[in-house]
Amino acid sequence: MSEFVRNIRLWFAPERVRDEGGTPDYRFSLANERTFLAWLRTSLALIGGGFAVDQFLPDLSRPWRVGLALALLAAGVLCSLRAVNHWVRCERAMRRGEDLPASRFPVLLSLVVAVVAVAMVVVVLAGWEG
Repeated sequence: MSEFVRNIRLWFAPERVRDEGGTPDYRFSLANERTFLAWLRTSLALIGGGFAVDQFLPDLSRPWRVGLALALLAAGVLCSLRAVNHWVRCERAMRRGEDLPASRFPVLLSLVVAVVAVAMVVVVLAGWEG
């Protein structure tokens, strides 16, 4: 079974993470959980931003509004899925005494948010009718 599939199975049975390695210092597990919750808050903010763009900018041309809203909503969905996957990967690494896994996701998320922000600047400077 691939590592990715194994991680996804652990999303729905987190108690099975305890089967791996030893129990880490609880402070590390709690810090991992706080990081997970921070990713979820970011996800909720992105989803809320996507709905806000769609609902509260009716004067914005439809292609711009839909494109910006979908970009934010997609980033929110990916962020929430990545949060749980990262939590599982870090918990497993701590239990095994391995280095924490590296991730390119923060860079990807930052780039998506930056592109949406630049698009919003263009919209604001060009006017709502675009």
